[in-house]
Amino acid sequence: MKRNRTILVAVLILLVLIIDQVIKIWIKTHFYLGEQVEMASWARLLFIQNPGMAFGMTLGSKIGLTVFRMVAVVFLLWYISEIISIRKVPKGYLICLALIVAGAAGNIIDCVFYGRIFNNPAPPMVATLFPEGGGYAPWLQGQVVDMFYFPLAQWNWPEWLPFFGGEHFIFFHPVFNVADAAISCGIIVLILFYHRYILPPSGLRRLPSRNA
Repeated sequence: MKRNRTILVAVLILLVLIIDQVIKIWIKTHFYLGEQVEMASWARLLFIQNPGMAFGMTLGSKIGLTVFRMVAVVFLLWYISEIISIRKVPKGYLICLALIVAGAAGNIIDCVFYGRIFNNPAPPMVATLFPEGGGYAPWLQGQVVDMFYFPLAQWNWPEWLPFFGGEHFIFFHPVFNVADAAISCGIIVLILFYHRYILPPSGLRRLPSRNA
């Protein structure tokens, strides 16, 4: 059982990482910053970069955020290794954790390496992988590549509304990548269906048996 679960988690993490990095590298080397391609009225590829968290959010210093991500990934990998052989822990819970780990690791790669292996030319030039003049930032200070933009609906708020009356509203506005999607899906499914398993390994071992 432990072997099969370990393979499942490892393959899922590796698959998400590969898909995430292939798309990011392709966007980085084929799109100039700010370029977008409309696939449908509600779906676009839009190349942006951000120094912060998922969906372009920011929190604290760049290096501090990258180090925090690394510590979180190491902790989650340790946690998975401790609970993976516990029969009471469902595969779905492990899959959620694997998605979170893969997503965090995918954005860590951007932060750690992209500043060194890419340049960052002004539009309409596109970036070069391993440029002769070196990268655009030191280690740990690269920017995260985002590209998926789904403005599913847009409208103008009525003028009579307080605070935001008359403003144009777009749903869904954030631009994100595969890593962000993996983190979000993992957290949402975990909270909705596996919240009772969010316990330390000792607590999971004492949990009563239940089919998941």
